[in-house]
Amino acid sequence: MPTNPDNNTAGLVVKNMIKKFKIKDGIEIKIKKGVPAGFGMGSSAASAAATVIAFDKMYELKLDENTLVEFAGSGEKASAGSIHYDNVAASVLGGFVIVRTNPLNVIKIEPPMNLRMCVAVPKLEVPKKKTKVSRGVLPKKVSLIDSIANLSNAAAIVAGFMKKDPELIGGSIKDVIVEPARQHMIPGFAKVKENALKAGAFGVTISGAGPSVIAFSKSSADLKKISLAMSRGFASANTKCQTVICKPSKGALVIKK
Repeated sequence: MPTNPDNNTAGLVVKNMIKKFKIKDGIEIKIKKGVPAGFGMGSSAASAAATVIAFDKMYELKLDENTLVEFAGSGEKASAGSIHYDNVAASVLGGFVIVRTNPLNVIKIEPPMNLRMCVAVPKLEVPKKKTKVSRGVLPKKVSLIDSIANLSNAAAIVAGFMKKDPELIGGSIKDVIVEPARQHMIPGFAKVKENALKAGAFGVTISGAGPSVIAFSKSSADLKKISLAMSRGFASANTKCQTVICKPSKGALVIKK
């Protein structure tokens, strides 16, 4: 983990907030988290989100949600090479979020209570600045038919969250642009996805920029069966993995003062 503030999402957030609010204090950051760095699970966003919430509370700034997300997103430049808000918005606010820009506007929708996810984290060597590398393989041009497909599925995902329907959410996780461009970076991805769907998952895709894979289901499903199926998919490519069963969180919050 980088200790230079300019190369760490948490450090960059603090630098930007100190400058904006003319804070004269020196600040030490201690980071302790269970999210592996570089595996598409929002590790960099977790650091940025926790930092912005802690800073806001410590100095009693009482910033609104959009401003909190804006500062957290500024820290992503240390990880991805550019400022972006998609993952930090979810990390700050929790649940399901839609991010609009110019101007920044974050919309939060409460997820279904019974929505569950199975995440398979492969034991692989990941490149430095992995998010930036993963963005580099994306197509520069997208066909009209693929654009329409992704936009319609994105709209259906939003409808799924509005209707509190895990099956509609998972069944709409169909990415014909980013997933095909990145799947070659994940050994056994096709088999992991196939196995999870056969085991009862509603939808499967790459988590973040990868290499973790996420399957969507509901609390009444056999989540252990889905997780085991994903493990076997990675095993078919001689890759070990760790699986985690989880549900949407409430976002970043202060747990100890």
